Amino acid sequence: MCIKIIFPVLTIYCCCPMLTSKKRIYLTELVDLKIDFAFKELFGSEKNKAITIVFLNAILKRTGPNVIKEVTFNNLEIGRKHGEDKQSRLDILVTTQDQHQVNIEIQFTNQYDMINRSLYYWARLYSNQNQKGMAYTKLKPAIVVSILNFNLVEETKSYHTAYHLHEDEENFRLTDVMELHFIEIPKLLKHWEEEKLDPWSDVLSRWLLLFSIVDQRKSYIYEDIYKELEAIVVNDKHLQDAFTNWNELSLDPKERQAYEVRLKQILDQEAAVNEAKWRLEVAEKQALERGMEKATAQMARKMLEKHMNVEEVAELTGLPIERMQKIKAELNL
Repeated sequence: MCIKIIFPVLTIYCCCPMLTSKKRIYLTELVDLKIDFAFKELFGSEKNKAITIVFLNAILKRTGPNVIKEVTFNNLEIGRKHGEDKQSRLDILVTTQDQHQVNIEIQFTNQYDMINRSLYYWARLYSNQNQKGMAYTKLKPAIVVSILNFNLVEETKSYHTAYHLHEDEENFRLTDVMELHFIEIPKLLKHWEEEKLDPWSDVLSRWLLLFSIVDQRKSYIYEDIYKELEAIVVNDKHLQDAFTNWNELSLDPKERQAYEVRLKQILDQEAAVNEAKWRLEVAEKQALERGMEKATAQMARKMLEKHMNVEEVAELTGLPIERMQKIKAELNL
């Protein structure tokens, strides 16, 4: 039986027995799926495996015989091989039925290390397959997908870029074991605003727009995106399931509390980084001003040594007459 969940102005239709209760949620109360906790709860759990598979096939453009049919959720720790090695915690790590490992990361804040971080994750995933005595030919492809709430690649306006190892001159692919994907949400929204997206026919843009509905940083809801997906969801079971689980996640008190804690951590870290950048910029500006002032004062000294009058030097350098008089006194002129 299909029921209707009422939002302010907006509605969503869900054919889900779990939602036949009187539970209602306002659109403004939905959690931001770009926060890693919410993202992992929706796409990194066994109960939502089907939507994870659909999402991955859309990102990796897997169709026909190459389509991903099954995934296994793995331990999210990339362990150390040596005592001094760095240990990393991944957002979502799955192994496909053909033993390809796929790490999906979502980054709310730009920490200016995304490319190196993605390469590091890939190297760890690939090398961790190797067991003692194992032939290198047995190593399977490792794939890192990074969904970013900021712009990264300046060379293109495309919101989804994919990278492999290619020969420089003739551009042929060396191997398929390395694959990196960067998805930039701000560019996606730019495409949406310019009416360059068709979520009705493009499955990937449909799923990525789901992440864009709630913007926690700006306290903003993209109602036009919601309305578009609201119409599509009636005929897309997996997207419908995603909406249902997103709704339940947002309503669950314990999940909500964990989300709020994580959100506060991220926003506090972001504020601390922004304040540190501001303080650095102020310090650099002050240092520059001090340097310029010192150079100007030195120039004023030389002018006064040539017996130029105080008023003229002050006009030429922009320094106050009082400062000129002090410099002149220091020079015993």
